[in-house]
Amino acid sequence: MNSRRTTAAALLLAAFMLVSAACGDGGSKTQTDTAAGTSTPPASSNAGSTGTSADASKSKPSETPAASTNGQNQATGTPGELKQTAQTDTKSGAKQNASSSGKTGDVQVVANPADIAVLVNKTNKLPDSYKPQDLVDPNVPFTFKEKLEKRKMRKEAAAALEKLFEAAKKDNLPLAGVSAYRSHETQKTVYERYVKKDGEAAANKYSAKPGHSEHETGLAIDVAGSSGKCAAEDCFGATKEAKWLAEHAADYGFIIRYPEGKESITGYQYEPWHLRYVGVDTAKAIVKQGVTLEEYAKNAVPVTKPKS
Repeated sequence: MNSRRTTAAALLLAAFMLVSAACGDGGSKTQTDTAAGTSTPPASSNAGSTGTSADASKSKPSETPAASTNGQNQATGTPGELKQTAQTDTKSGAKQNASSSGKTGDVQVVANPADIAVLVNKTNKLPDSYKPQDLVDPNVPFTFKEKLEKRKMRKEAAAALEKLFEAAKKDNLPLAGVSAYRSHETQKTVYERYVKKDGEAAANKYSAKPGHSEHETGLAIDVAGSSGKCAAEDCFGATKEAKWLAEHAADYGFIIRYPEGKESITGYQYEPWHLRYVGVDTAKAIVKQGVTLEEYAKNAVPVTKPKS
């Protein structure tokens, strides 16, 4: 009996120890999964779902951008990193373009001052050292006899002006030049004289600061009738010569640069005597559209309220 009881007791003890061991592994696994931030899939989950979760978990570290962005980002082939690199490159390009244009506050220095269609106004200025390299004296009459720099224009504009003057003469409306090219220093003197005479606010309505004057491009000229009457004065707008210019200037590549009713865009008062050479195609397009050079350029900043 004792032997049988001893055997039975030993069997019961062994069974009890097996049950206890099984319960201990289950509890330990649950605690470890919870600490790792994962959960045991429900009994109904299939193998595909489990595989997807595991793949997603492995990909997370590579989706997070490194602290420092470098050329290794593209090598990973991760979409998020490629997108970030593209954005960085775009910003760098924009910054480089801004630097090359010489942008400074509300005023930017034009990148190509020798361009025939260059836009020069209160928000776009010429480089201080710029001087056209192809200045010549057009073979046309002026309201003065002296050989001054204000006779000069760039070669292409001068040739076009000669044709325009010849056409006006054939229509019995002979013209005369009043003022064409001005150097940076001359424009500075002119502007300061007007400021002293009328005050800065008034001067800014009809005179440009040095660097901002179209006369410095060698592509602009003020004209009048051959008698010089109403030269650079408001009364010129009512003359036959002014009306002829408004109708025919574009045929020779010129525009009335500061048209009536566009003062808030150009920044200057109406000047029917101020011609600007831009080339025949551009001039005709501007006249056809009824716009200013600012509006035609489209990327210009309209001058609505000149600060100075």
